[in-house]
Amino acid sequence: MFGLEYILSVYNMQHVELAEKLGIKKQNINLWIKGKQNIPKKYLPILEEIFGLNQDYFVTELTEIDKLEIQKEKLKRDLNPVIKKHEMQFMIGEINDLVEVPVYDREEINTLERQIEKAKLVSRFKSAIEIVDAHPYIDTFKLMVELLEKAQHEGMLHKTIEALAHYLEVLPDWVSSGPEQEEFESAIFEVFDDHNY
Repeated sequence: MFGLEYILSVYNMQHVELAEKLGIKKQNINLWIKGKQNIPKKYLPILEEIFGLNQDYFVTELTEIDKLEIQKEKLKRDLNPVIKKHEMQFMIGEINDLVEVPVYDREEINTLERQIEKAKLVSRFKSAIEIVDAHPYIDTFKLMVELLEKAQHEGMLHKTIEALAHYLEVLPDWVSSGPEQEEFESAIFEVFDDHNY
């Protein structure tokens, strides 16, 4: 679904209403939504201002993450949430680092933020599996899913994953969940060394 159609549905705005705001005919909006005509560039900044969204959203095919981001922006506009505090969260991406993440006074916004993070993780997991067609470690992925389904709340699983992340230099050394984690990692790295990993 292209952005404009989705945005109009989320904002509960009729084609006629948008056409009036833009000073054009309703048929133009219909042509844009059906993909028979591109949205003229002169209208993109106006759409951005009307909806408070980046103009790229209006002209692209939306991902699930895009749709959640649009919902979040609409909810922010409706609820005017206040940031209660910031929490430090470790973000993995181009730069693996701790970042301050806002926590809002409206749980609806915080819930959408968590849904967006989950959608991003699912997308990355899917991309990781699809790197090669005949993935040599598909059994490892199967095992990871099984562990997440059955043991995601086990402390041992978290300690081991954090240890592997340090060992493989995904997590910087300065990011640790505490002194007991460092002891655990020291012990597990000894095992790795003993077995020439």
